[in-house]
Amino acid sequence: MFSHITVGTNNLSRSAAFYDALLLPLGMRRRHEKPDGGPDAACYGLPGQMLPIFYVHETFNRLPATAGNGSMVAFLASSAALVDVAYTAGLNAGGTDEGAPGERPHYGKGYYGAYLRDPDGNKVHIVFRGDFCWSARRSDACLKITMRRTGAAARHFGLHV
Repeated sequence: MFSHITVGTNNLSRSAAFYDALLLPLGMRRRHEKPDGGPDAACYGLPGQMLPIFYVHETFNRLPATAGNGSMVAFLASSAALVDVAYTAGLNAGGTDEGAPGERPHYGKGYYGAYLRDPDGNKVHIVFRGDFCWSARRSDACLKITMRRTGAAARHFGLHV
């Protein structure tokens, strides 16, 4: 398990708008915008959970942020429909396509994902892993949470799922 993940940006307001849109369907919210002693940042996490945290921030050394070759952040969705919603929201917020939503059977049964680049070129993956449910222990509760989040997120972005 990890504590936090960070990606650099050259334009925090643009990147924060992208991640606000991308992460909302996945249940993540922006928590704060500037950690003590660090560069300007937008911090994201799941409600009620302290960790893990995702940061997008200006660089510590104030040199231009660049996308890492071979690095990627993958965000877990609780349904394939939410992968679609998050992907579309990310594109509408300035992201670029790196692989449309769809099944990826070479990664395993039930693997459904999409790939984007954020406005700074960082690679982002949104994935649903079949019957794996991170949001609840019981499958019936997971289904209710998934359906509620899918509908709410789709309505927020004016999409139909």
